[in-house]
Amino acid sequence: MKTSDFYYDLPEELIAQDPLADRSASRLLHLDRETGEIEHTDFKHITRYLKPGDCLVINDTKVIPARLYGSKVGTDAGIEILLLKRKGDNVWETLVKPGKKAKPGTVIRFGDGLLTGEVIDVVEEGNRLIKFSYEGIFEEILDKLGEMPLPPYITHKLQDKNRYQTVYAKNEGSAAAPTAGLHFTEELLEEIRQMGVGIAHVTLHVGLGTFRPVKVDDVEKHHMHSEFYVVEEDQAKLINDTKKNGGRIISVGTTSCRTLESAADENGNLQAKSGWTEIFIYPGYEFKIIDGLITNFHLPESTLLMLVSALAGKEHIMKAYEEAVREKYRFFSFGDAMFITDNQK
Repeated sequence: MKTSDFYYDLPEELIAQDPLADRSASRLLHLDRETGEIEHTDFKHITRYLKPGDCLVINDTKVIPARLYGSKVGTDAGIEILLLKRKGDNVWETLVKPGKKAKPGTVIRFGDGLLTGEVIDVVEEGNRLIKFSYEGIFEEILDKLGEMPLPPYITHKLQDKNRYQTVYAKNEGSAAAPTAGLHFTEELLEEIRQMGVGIAHVTLHVGLGTFRPVKVDDVEKHHMHSEFYVVEEDQAKLINDTKKNGGRIISVGTTSCRTLESAADENGNLQAKSGWTEIFIYPGYEFKIIDGLITNFHLPESTLLMLVSALAGKEHIMKAYEEAVREKYRFFSFGDAMFITDNQK
């Protein structure tokens, strides 16, 4: 299977640069994963494709304002840092630009010294381990100094930090938003609950590895970065009970999907557990837990496009993407949504 099999042509003007004023006003393309049949509607009407007894699984991770701009002590050279993973007490794995100015021993000052960081090691792919020093609460300082780490294809400045968070974001730790969840409002979630659909939550802290381009020609040789996830006991029970009772498990986003599939045993039972996952889902993968997926439109040749192709079949997905381009859907993080379900179940 070649990476180039997952290429499609996307006009640049279809890349959404700003979130819509009303989260649920985005468009929704519904794809039947068995027949390939497509329907177009608005996200606020997603309830017409849900059934009582179904269970939505959301990822309640919260994006931290992980992009910091500082200067190198001694030269005042500008340095940009992106927090990737918390490794221990005040130590983070980071992406540093320009990396050549950040050798071990380098000290970087942020916000007139409100926060300082010392580079203590170089790790895989040139990332840096940085130990931070500050007074007070790290999260509060980060909130004051940091910017939301928007993907590189978004060039507009975000006016409201909360628009790159889901309304149910709770557990801080992500370097990127689980963007399928951005379409939900509190009102829509309540409407979904009222119709008898369960809502379960898991946590997966999204790393930038999720968006890392596939640089190998052979899909199977690509290696995913690890991301930390948590599935709690009561949530595993809710999901397993839904399956036992014949309800569908519908993952809100590829991150929830990867969490569920990582924590499932070989019999399709979800385990309550936490840990790091490097699961890579591409065509040929047999899903153990999920029956449906709500997701955004993904970059050409990306692991996320491969994941949705595993669920609905590459042919169905590529045709749906062609139609989305033709119909001028908005693509990527602030774009429109797709709902993949098996209508036969």
